[in-house]
Amino acid sequence: TEFLEGPLSPPMSASKKQKTSAAPAGVTVATARCSSNIAVIKYWGKRDEKLILPINSSLSVTMDPDQMGTTTTAACSEAWKGDRLWLNGKEEDSSATRIQNCLTAIRAMAGGKAPKGGLRIVSNNNFPTAAGLASSASGYACLVLALGELFGIPRDQLSAISRQGSGSACRSVYGGFVKWEMGVEKDGSDSKAHQVAKADHWPDLHALILVVSDEKKKVSSSGGMKISVETSELLAHRAKAVVPPRVHAMEAAVKKRDFEGFAKITMQESNSFHATCLDTYPPIFYLNDTSKAIINTVHELNKEAGETVAAYTFDAGPNAVIYTLTKHLTHVTRSLSLAFPPAKKGDWKSHITDDALRGDVVAKGKMEGEDRDFAGKVKYIMHSIVGKD
Repeated sequence: TEFLEGPLSPPMSASKKQKTSAAPAGVTVATARCSSNIAVIKYWGKRDEKLILPINSSLSVTMDPDQMGTTTTAACSEAWKGDRLWLNGKEEDSSATRIQNCLTAIRAMAGGKAPKGGLRIVSNNNFPTAAGLASSASGYACLVLALGELFGIPRDQLSAISRQGSGSACRSVYGGFVKWEMGVEKDGSDSKAHQVAKADHWPDLHALILVVSDEKKKVSSSGGMKISVETSELLAHRAKAVVPPRVHAMEAAVKKRDFEGFAKITMQESNSFHATCLDTYPPIFYLNDTSKAIINTVHELNKEAGETVAAYTFDAGPNAVIYTLTKHLTHVTRSLSLAFPPAKKGDWKSHITDDALRGDVVAKGKMEGEDRDFAGKVKYIMHSIVGKD
């Protein structure tokens, strides 16, 4: 495809602003790479729809970009008119409100330093889009980071801008463990994210992503939370009385690397969030029967072990994220694989996508005891460590 008016050539090295010989003279290119983040203290509900200001603070774990990441290349040239955007090879409407919010804010912040001309932006996800795995978070964060690099804006000024694209995107600006402060100012100037701990603070923490469905969800996160704010009394109570002490407790658990505390709060938070979805009128059903079976399986695993070896969380979709520690990783993966085996008996290669982890699981012995009632209900299992900046 031609560079000038079609999707850009393969991305340059991450976070580098440069001119490229593959492009016409006067074209400046920057590429950024971002990860999805999975909230352990959930964001659900806005107090200001336009500025995307939340009704409570939240906290998340950034995933590994090799497993759940977005790569975005942005280019600017005075020879181009208007802005164009491609997502996963398909051109999208660059005039969409949230995209324009980000572009306008970036250009305003850059002022006279902003490159002149139109933008060409190409973004690709390596994991399912709009399926409840926070693809919008990594997408908008990556868009803003690439533009920030192109326009010469420091990372620490980009969190609040990415929030204007997708609320949770402000958390994907950073790696490790990230807290989004809800803020109190009406203009949203204090509603931004900061890093609670870097990825290497807790290298033993792992995430297993059980993909139940990679299809676009029927009720978007944005639409769902708007209805919840309007109709759920439980949501208001949750934001005011339940979440604040949990945020403090979760921060303490992360800093102490206390998996028992981390796991309990993570599961309680997931349950609380989905309870507010059920309390919404009409109710929103993000979980399905397989999701509920995964919840039961995790509790059974913990009971059999006599300790907490795994913790589930679900965002706005049926897909599960299971947190565990290095010492339990093989056992937990094996147990979940047998409980939710591949559609084709013995097809472990496509079911567990991490080659090394799959090797450890299979090396434990013959894979016996598959629950064929749930065969194919989990399409595949990904593995992620905590992602770095």
